[in-house]
Amino acid sequence: MDAENYFDWTEKLFDPENVFAKPEALKGIRVLELCTRVFGPVTADLLADLGAEVIKIELPGVGDLMRYVAPRGFFYKNISPAFTHMNHNKYHVAIDIRKPKGAELLKQLVARSDVLVENFRPGTMDRWGVGYRQLKEVNPRLVYQANSGFGQWSAYRDRPSYDATSQAMSGFSATTGFPGRPPLKIGIWIGDYTGALFATLGILAALYARNKTGSGQMIDVSQGESLIRIQDWTWLLWSLFGKERRRVGNVDVAMVPSGVFRAKDGFVAVSAVDDGSFQGLCDAMEADDFRDDEELESLSGRLQDENREKIYERLSRWVAACTVRQVEEAGRRYGFSAQRVASARDHYEDEHLRFRKAVWEFEDPLYGPVVEYGPGPKLSETPGRMRWIAKPVGFHNDHVFRNLLGLDPETIRVLTDEGIVGTWADRIGAKPPDDWDGHRGRVF
Repeated sequence: MDAENYFDWTEKLFDPENVFAKPEALKGIRVLELCTRVFGPVTADLLADLGAEVIKIELPGVGDLMRYVAPRGFFYKNISPAFTHMNHNKYHVAIDIRKPKGAELLKQLVARSDVLVENFRPGTMDRWGVGYRQLKEVNPRLVYQANSGFGQWSAYRDRPSYDATSQAMSGFSATTGFPGRPPLKIGIWIGDYTGALFATLGILAALYARNKTGSGQMIDVSQGESLIRIQDWTWLLWSLFGKERRRVGNVDVAMVPSGVFRAKDGFVAVSAVDDGSFQGLCDAMEADDFRDDEELESLSGRLQDENREKIYERLSRWVAACTVRQVEEAGRRYGFSAQRVASARDHYEDEHLRFRKAVWEFEDPLYGPVVEYGPGPKLSETPGRMRWIAKPVGFHNDHVFRNLLGLDPETIRVLTDEGIVGTWADRIGAKPPDDWDGHRGRVF
């Protein structure tokens, strides 16, 4: 079978236009999310992408405080873009679990669920009487995911943490930046998203273990420790040689050449790490002296300080004389890696990403046409999918309370009057679009 046939075969196998005709990998798994901000909601979001039924439980009224974090103050139809992208496919209910009747409602949901995700300060849920110690008595099969900045026990457990905190604690900031300049914070919330990936991995492992043992368990994931886990060779450099990893700016000191460089009309990443691709780069730059230099024939030679510096100096000058497109085309012609530094607009307009549903345009039942990033892993037989984006506080109360818990309308009314359950406050970030008719997007 030749290469072209393989690509045709994989395109048909994954067929992005046939996603909704296939089953979902995590269908039948019910997840309760009691989270705020980013770390916890993203964990549940990743599970929802793959078909888990996620019920997001917020406090009545204002709900998750992330609802009010709006990039540059922008809200779309009363919802924050920062909130929508981590709350796909979720059912939104509002319960005050701090009150006894609210805690009892939560326990009723726990009895019918597989996973609970929370990211309160360590010990908070336990203090409210709904921590793992109490909930495992309600449902011994429960997988309880506890996300926090520094872990559920030991000296740092009570410290508050945000993404910048985790980047500092983990050493990420120490290795990010330019020589002689202060440490830098990476632009995205990498601590939250990396922690969420490890939490999701832990949940899937615990569900698999439950199939064998019949019992659930508690999982403790630290935001900072998750970033430490992906610090590649940083620790080894210290433990074996007593040396700290240096900040080196936009280039790599372990894989040479590899970095981001300024072209005439933008920036482009160039990597030519293996010997063959480096020779191709030399041909593209017409650098005969490099191609014939025995010291540069192997990666070990190119890693030497003097050689590394002269390679990066020559490469920077060559890229600066080219357009981004010229560098990309040279990469394809000569066999080295070259890719423009993409913007959000580039992603939005990229036909490759849209065809693969990495950028997913769909019709939300409440907000209308939206464009979101799609699920990361592409599963051929049980693919993930985007069904809807985040909803107002308590938007699915009736669906969950009536259909799942069997509560009658009068009971729901009494609980609402007592402040045990509720919906949104009249506030941008919490409420529906101004033109909402009271029915559009509801699930009954």
